[in-house]
Amino acid sequence: MKLIVGLGNPGKEYNLTRHNIGFIILDNYLPDVLWKKKFLGLYHECIINDEKVIFLKPQTFMNLSGDSVLECVNYFKIKREDILVIHDDLDLEFGKIRLKKSSSSGGHNGIKSIINSLNTDLFSRFKFGISKNKNNLTKDYVLGDFSKQEQQFIFDNKELYNDIINSFITNGIEKTMNDYNGN
Repeated sequence: MKLIVGLGNPGKEYNLTRHNIGFIILDNYLPDVLWKKKFLGLYHECIINDEKVIFLKPQTFMNLSGDSVLECVNYFKIKREDILVIHDDLDLEFGKIRLKKSSSSGGHNGIKSIINSLNTDLFSRFKFGISKNKNNLTKDYVLGDFSKQEQQFIFDNKELYNDIINSFITNGIEKTMNDYNGN
């Protein structure tokens, strides 16, 4: 069983913000599903390549994402190494992808919350680069909307993001890192 978590903030005002890239990627991956409410979030359960997969969008706001993830992990008894968290990364150039397993939060409050709630960093990350803007406060920048060009880039590359998710589900993080890091 795998758990794919997309990080973001609930509410229409956050739909297209940089911090919501996890929600955006999951919504592109699962465009026509009805999300159920449970685990302090929205979740969807399905079978992909004979593997049960749970998709989760925490609705706790970013800084408390770990509360939602922990409820889901405990309910389904998911191993930490079977978790992939999709989130934004200020330290990567816009659109760059970095896949990692068991690393620090890098200052990301959603990841910090998950590490604290699970009491481990032994889960995988799908980091999407949003670049830094030194002219804005970090909070204002991550809560700002993607530009039209950035939105188009994300849409144009959704098949790549879908392939990364499918690879994690089917092949695990090691092969997925080998195949996709550097894109």
